[in-house]
Amino acid sequence: MIKVEANTLQEAFSRAASELSCSVTEIDIEVIQHPSSGFLGMFKKTAIIQAKRSNEKNEVKQNQKYHRENRDNKEQTERPQREDKRRSRNNRKNRNKHTDDKKEQKTHQEPKEQKAVAPVAPAPVKKEEPKKEIVRDVAKTIFDDAFHKPKIDIKEAILEIRENINKLFIHSCFELEVIKVDVFDENTVLLEFSGEDSALLIGKEGYRYKALSYLLYNWINLKYNLNIRLEIAEFLKNQEEMIDKYLVSVIERVNNNGRAQTKILDGVLVKIALEALRKEFPSKYVGIKSGRDGGKFIVINDFNRKNS
Repeated sequence: MIKVEANTLQEAFSRAASELSCSVTEIDIEVIQHPSSGFLGMFKKTAIIQAKRSNEKNEVKQNQKYHRENRDNKEQTERPQREDKRRSRNNRKNRNKHTDDKKEQKTHQEPKEQKAVAPVAPAPVKKEEPKKEIVRDVAKTIFDDAFHKPKIDIKEAILEIRENINKLFIHSCFELEVIKVDVFDENTVLLEFSGEDSALLIGKEGYRYKALSYLLYNWINLKYNLNIRLEIAEFLKNQEEMIDKYLVSVIERVNNNGRAQTKILDGVLVKIALEALRKEFPSKYVGIKSGRDGGKFIVINDFNRKNS
C-alpha cells in the first residue's frame, strides 16, 4: 500500500502505477482527498490517493501459508529439546528441595539464642514547600505565553505584507494596479486596491468585500498581531460618508432623549457606525443587537454601562 499526492487525480494514478511497476488497471485505488483550486488562489488542495496492486492479497496469503508451514516444522524439531529441558529442570528442583529439608531439620535441632534489638524509628522526612515566588513566576510565564502575542514592528510587517499580497493577486483574473500597503495607525495596516477590475472585488451589496476583508484580517492579525483597514475603489470611504450623514439624526436623538437606536444595517455599515458612535459617546453603552429576522442594529443608552 502506497500513498501518492499530486495536482490532479490522473497524475496521482500515473505515479501510483509507476511506483508499483504495473498498469493503472492492475491497482486498487482509494481516493483520500479530491483536488480543489481554492478561492482566489488560496486554500488550494491537491489530490491524495492510496493504491496497491490487485494481486497483493494473493501474495499476502501465500506468505502466510509459507510462514505457517515453517512454524509447524520448527515446532516438530524443537519439541524433543523442550522435553529434555523440562526433565532437567524438574530434577534440579527435586535435588534443591531435598537439600533444603536437611538444612531445616538441622536448624530445629540446634536453635541459636538471638538478642533482642530495639527497633530504630526512621528519621522524619521534611517536605520542602515550593517557594511562592517561583510558583508566581511560572504562572505569570504561562499566562503571558497563552494570552499575549509578541509585539511586531509594523514597518517590518508592512514590507512582508506588501510583497506577499502582491504576489498573491498577480496570479488572479482581475486587472489590478500594485496594491498599496501602508501604516494607518500604530496597530492598523492600510490596504488599498485600485485598477480596472478593482470594483469587482466589492461584489453585490459588498459580499466580496466582506469575504476578502475577513480572509486578510485573519492572515495579518494571526501572523503580525495587527488590524487592517481595507479600501477598494474608495468603497470604504463612500460607506463612511454615507453612514456619517445618517448618524446625524441618531446623535441628535441621543442628545435630546439620552438614548436611541439605528435602523437595520449590513455587516460593513454596522461596523463603521459602531466605531463612530462609540467615539461620539464614550460614557454611554453602545452595542449591537439582533432583530427577529437576524438583522443587526445599534443601541445607545445609559442602562447598560460598560463598566457596570
